[in-house]
Amino acid sequence: MSSSGQTQFRYTQTPSKVVHLRNLPWECVEEELIDLCKRFGKIVNTKSNVGANRNQAFVEFADLNQAISMVSYYASSSEPAQIRGKTVYIQYSNRHEIVNNQSPGDVPGNVLLVTFEGVESHEVSIDVIHLVFSAFGFVHKIATFEKAAGFQALVQFSDVETASAARNALDGRSIPRYLLPEHVGSCNLRMSYSAHTDLNIKFQSHRSRDYTNPYLPVNHTAMDGSMQPALGADGKKVESQSNVLLGLIENMQYAVTVDVLQTVFSAYGTVQKIAIFEKNGSTQALIQYSDIPTAAIAKEALEGHCIYDGGYCKLRLSYSRHTDLNVKAFSDKSRDYTLPDLSLLVAQKGPGVSASAPPTGWQNPQVQTQYSGYGGSPYMYPSSDPNGASPSGHPPYYG
Repeated sequence: MSSSGQTQFRYTQTPSKVVHLRNLPWECVEEELIDLCKRFGKIVNTKSNVGANRNQAFVEFADLNQAISMVSYYASSSEPAQIRGKTVYIQYSNRHEIVNNQSPGDVPGNVLLVTFEGVESHEVSIDVIHLVFSAFGFVHKIATFEKAAGFQALVQFSDVETASAARNALDGRSIPRYLLPEHVGSCNLRMSYSAHTDLNIKFQSHRSRDYTNPYLPVNHTAMDGSMQPALGADGKKVESQSNVLLGLIENMQYAVTVDVLQTVFSAYGTVQKIAIFEKNGSTQALIQYSDIPTAAIAKEALEGHCIYDGGYCKLRLSYSRHTDLNVKAFSDKSRDYTLPDLSLLVAQKGPGVSASAPPTGWQNPQVQTQYSGYGGSPYMYPSSDPNGASPSGHPPYYG
């Protein structure tokens, strides 16, 4: 909105002794609001961290003229209101006083509602959640789920005091990096109190646990690892292995097809099945091997490597909970290489290289013959050109 538009918006509003502030720094505290507003008059109440992004606030002055003074000043000033270097937009509020009624999430209880920011549901296991919250007392039950707000969990303690201690210590903090998959940057915790007092857990699974009832039935098809967190000698979480790898493809400057992935991953063993899909705006893929050791070798070799030179199509790999993919035998997004007649369906590409498929002449690193079209460099080796250029004009694979 233009400056003149903002000025007109402010002046045409009905004045109120409560001013509304927008575009605040994340987690702006009450003291910062008071510092900005106190020179215009006496402040009797504030309400911060309002809105979906927690970047709005309300400030109530003792007198209407004080609020008018502040709004008028910044509406005509060449210097905008700022907090932590961010321009703050000020207008009159529709309310005439701030009523700090407690929402249900503010009423202390023994069950916490936890939102995990910056991660998908499969990236934070229930065992990690248990490990983090057990530091404050015995965790009775955990139930995880996905809502519009993202991946969430209900964590039940024995009493309000223990739950409050966990909330006060962890709200706004991050889960330690060593408990998260390598490709996850951070996982911030947001907490409120739940209206629940006793969670109804019907069976143990990777989505729900009741630590008070060892006789509760176990849903083996939904279990993810053991009942307790698996930690290695170095204290880091040991990831449950699988013969199926889950790949997140970053920096997608070039198309990645089923054929490209088959070329990449078959260098470390026979690929049985591949499925490509889109999730949360990113391209992901499932790659199935016949056994776990082969998948583990491929994961170790390819994690963090780029399919194309120049940092393009970077692979972030983790183990999938799947063990046998149910995919279409031959499509643009999936392939089943276990079918005996599949090879008859796959036509060899021509000698021309496209950005969406590897050239026919590219070799497995284990093959001794060289592909002259790429300077004699076998697949997944760096190109000889330090600038990443290839003789064909297309980016070669590199390790």
